[in-house]
Amino acid sequence: MNNLLTVRVWGDWACFTRPEMKVERVSYEAMTPAAARAILRSIFWKPEFRWEIRRIDVLKPIRRFSILRNEVKSKAAVSTVKKWAENDGHFFADQDRTQRHALILRDVAYVIHAGIWVKPHAKREHPAKFRDQFRRRVGRGQCYSRPYLGNREFSAYFGEPSGREQPIERTEDLGRMLFDIDYEAGNTGRGKPVFFQARLERGVLHVPEALHQRFRRED
Repeated sequence: MNNLLTVRVWGDWACFTRPEMKVERVSYEAMTPAAARAILRSIFWKPEFRWEIRRIDVLKPIRRFSILRNEVKSKAAVSTVKKWAENDGHFFADQDRTQRHALILRDVAYVIHAGIWVKPHAKREHPAKFRDQFRRRVGRGQCYSRPYLGNREFSAYFGEPSGREQPIERTEDLGRMLFDIDYEAGNTGRGKPVFFQARLERGVLHVPEALHQRFRRED
């Protein structure tokens, strides 16, 4: 546990969408492990290791905000694009537009605690090497791509924790939360979502160790 890496992330807006909401977007009260992993990968990623999120500290009171946005109903799938091509290559957004509500979070801040698991094919690499590289990148504010808080439109800022951060005093069940997608072997592209019963304990979301054990294999 002493080898855990920490990073503080914050932003004006966030949306960690609950999967049971089919049309309208409703955010969880806290960041999901999947979203935290995406932030760490945007800062530092290597094929030799996998990020394992251990806990997420919620630093600011949970505040919700409702927005109404214009969105298109069609997805940019290959089959959809082919239909556009058959129609002289035109797509008229105003004919495919709809208004949708989103219940998001505002003014958020978290501390992510994570470990590094080196994959079997790279066992010669010492985890300390990757930990040092990550710390240097965080200290310099470097990232491969801009981190975001659930949705790409909600940019995230990141930096080193001061050590004085305190989680909020809030305890509640968050329901079933997405941990990761378990993809089939053979690069089929098919995957099964893996959920767990999430709970906020005095502002801290702990991730069960058994979930990490399930994904400790060669990708």
